[in-house]
Amino acid sequence: MKENFVVIAESRADQGKGASRRLRREGKIPAIVYGGGETPTSVSLSANEMGKHLKVEAFYSHLLTLKLDGTEQQVVLKDLQRHPVSGYATHADFQRVQADKLLRMHVPLHFKGETVAPGVKTGGGIVEHHLNQVEVECLPKDLPEYIEVDLSNMQVNESIHLSELTLPQGVTLLELKHDNDQSVVSIHLPRAAIEEEAPAADAPAEGAAADAKKEEKK
Repeated sequence: MKENFVVIAESRADQGKGASRRLRREGKIPAIVYGGGETPTSVSLSANEMGKHLKVEAFYSHLLTLKLDGTEQQVVLKDLQRHPVSGYATHADFQRVQADKLLRMHVPLHFKGETVAPGVKTGGGIVEHHLNQVEVECLPKDLPEYIEVDLSNMQVNESIHLSELTLPQGVTLLELKHDNDQSVVSIHLPRAAIEEEAPAADAPAEGAAADAKKEEKK
């Protein structure tokens, strides 16, 4: 069941770096709400409440309910700035959504079946993730919290590409619109295992060379 995230915001008139610093000292985060055919609105959020939301992965790819000045509107988190040292959120951008307008969002990938994949369980391979998220386009009602990638049947030296992902109805991948069918995940042998196999493969040739030298001495 999808979670229902509610973000409480307050309108703010003060602009600029000085105003933003004052807000942060008061335990608030400056933010902006834009899109939906309306004028961008500067708001402030509780840093404590936002900190709780930001710990939940689904918050980043979910329709959010923004409560502002007694009204509610549907938004998505489009951008988040963090302090380079502390990692705390310092500014947020929210985009208003319209039910009949396509929305573009980054959605995380959830990988399953890694430990039971034949290439890992019996083939001695390791899993390499090439992507952790994808950009999708869909109507707001179809926005998925994540896209699942099933590795349970993968063998060594096999990959899963973007075109092989199972997408919810109404969802398209923007990468595929640009003919970018890149690999999402693959299974391959560890480098050490490959290096160990190489000398073994060369052994017959070395043995043949030694026999040839013996024949020359005769």
